[in-house]
Amino acid sequence: MSVYQEGKVLTMVVIGAFLNALSLNLFLIPARVLAGGVTGMAQLISALLEPANVHVSTGLLLLLLNIPVACIGWLKVGHRFTLYSLTSVVLTTLFMSVIPLKPLTNDILLDAVFGGVVQATGVGLTLKFGASTGGMDIIAMILSRAKDRPIGVYMFSLNAFIILSAGFLFGWRRALYTLLQLYVSTRVIDAIHTRYVKLTAWIVTNKGQAVQQAIYKSLERGITRIPAKGGFTNQDKELLMIVITRYELYALKRVIRITDPQAFTNVVETTDVFGLFRKDK
Repeated sequence: MSVYQEGKVLTMVVIGAFLNALSLNLFLIPARVLAGGVTGMAQLISALLEPANVHVSTGLLLLLLNIPVACIGWLKVGHRFTLYSLTSVVLTTLFMSVIPLKPLTNDILLDAVFGGVVQATGVGLTLKFGASTGGMDIIAMILSRAKDRPIGVYMFSLNAFIILSAGFLFGWRRALYTLLQLYVSTRVIDAIHTRYVKLTAWIVTNKGQAVQQAIYKSLERGITRIPAKGGFTNQDKELLMIVITRYELYALKRVIRITDPQAFTNVVETTDVFGLFRKDK
C-alpha cells in the first residue's frame, strides 16, 4: 500500500479514536450509559471498582482489555489490521485523558442517542477504511478466520450481559437507555459501512488470473472463476465470485483497483454461507 493510502487510513483511525473518546467523556460515561462490546466492559469494570474507592479510568481499562486481544490478533489475524486496531485503542485512551469528563447535557436520552451516534460514526469511518477500533472487531476476525463461527451470537451475549449489568448497577431505566444507545450505534454503523458481517463480491475482469493471485496474497478466501462475455464489447471475460467479511472490504477494493482498474465489481450483502469459506491451503 502506498504512503498516501496508509496516510488516509491512519487519518481515519485518528478521527475515529477522537470521536470514540468524545462520545464516552461527554455523553456516555457522565450519564452512566454503557457502550457495547469491550468498551462497555471497560465502563462496567470501572463502575464496579468505584465502591471500593479504586478509581481506574475507562480509557486505561479499555487499553488493558485490548492488549491480550491484540496479542492473539497479531498471531491469528495479521499484523496490519491488529496494529491499526491497537493504535486506535491507544489514541482513544490518550484522547480520553485530554477531553474533560464533563456532560454536555443533563438529559440522559440525549446522552444515549448522541453518544451512540458520535461513537458509531467513528467506528463506521474506521471500518470503512479497512481498520478497526479493536476489541470485538479483532475477535470477529479471529472467529471468522478460524472456523467461520457466527460473531452475532457472541456480540449478542456480551451486549446482553452489559445491559443486564447496567440494570443491576444503575437501575433498569439506564439499562433501557443502554439498549437504546446500542440500537442507535448499530444503525449508524450500518449506514456508514455495511450491515452484514459477510459480503459477496462479483468481479468482472479481463485479468482473472492476476486478480485471483493478488487477492490470495491479501485474503484467505476462496474464489470461484466463471467464464463471462461482455454485453457491449462481446469480449471474453471472467467473473470472479468471492465471499468476504466486512473487515476485508477495503483490502479487496484496494487489490482490485491496483491489479485491474477497469474491472467491474458488484458487492452484495450475504446473510449466510455454507461449505468452504476460506481458501483451501
